[in-house]
Amino acid sequence: MPPLSPASVVAALRAAGCVFAEDEARLILSAARTPDELTAMVDRRVTGLPLEHVVGWAEFSGLRIAVEPGVFVPRRRTEFLVEQALAHAPDASVVVDLCCGSGAVGAALAAALGRVELHAADIDPAATRCARRNIAPYGGHVHTGDLFTALPETLRGRVDILAANVPYVPTNEVGLLPAEARDHEPLVALDGGTDGLDILREVTTGAPDWLAPAGCLLVETSERQLPAAVEAFTRAGLETRSAYSEELYANVVIGVRGVGVGVGVGVVGS
Repeated sequence: MPPLSPASVVAALRAAGCVFAEDEARLILSAARTPDELTAMVDRRVTGLPLEHVVGWAEFSGLRIAVEPGVFVPRRRTEFLVEQALAHAPDASVVVDLCCGSGAVGAALAAALGRVELHAADIDPAATRCARRNIAPYGGHVHTGDLFTALPETLRGRVDILAANVPYVPTNEVGLLPAEARDHEPLVALDGGTDGLDILREVTTGAPDWLAPAGCLLVETSERQLPAAVEAFTRAGLETRSAYSEELYANVVIGVRGVGVGVGVGVVGS
């Protein structure tokens, strides 16, 4: 078969339902090193593999983040969480990216902050393998395990920014997600339990013991879940506010450890 032309790549992607076929074609054409690789990449995209998995990277906060099949693809709306973290703690020296997936949030924070002690953790070994590639340029440390149990004890009471992009899709709505997410991203990175807030509640309950004085916890959630998420932060003893980006359609809850909350102090029940 003759090599695929740019026009034929666009046509194939458009026929498969890709809304931004021209943009996707440009990325695939630039990523393919040989005609055979181009054909294989187009075939993978046409069958529904996320574009980021096809080309091997996703753009996030101006960075090229490596992504692998089976790893959660960072969403552009999560850039708002990064912006909020930097606005609250522009001089942060210790950063934790919890539920890190590809490590995109941690990499973006480290790139903006400069020299920081960066840690990333996820329960999924495929995610932490990918995260190592993305945070290695910043001297970051990656840990595999369930939430705070994955972190070294030396971080307790020292974290300035705790970014936790937890799964928040209600269990009975996972099946309604686009096929790219539903079929190609790990369930553990999507399913947040009955109301979507199970992991968020676990994180908010444990966070005060890990935050430094005035350290902040930031979690993304949906507009519908926002009141319950704010309540969870408040019950954990955090000084809480929320922020919204109309441009990115993103909701972030920010909780700050105040005086008398944290290490060695009982936290209000979850």
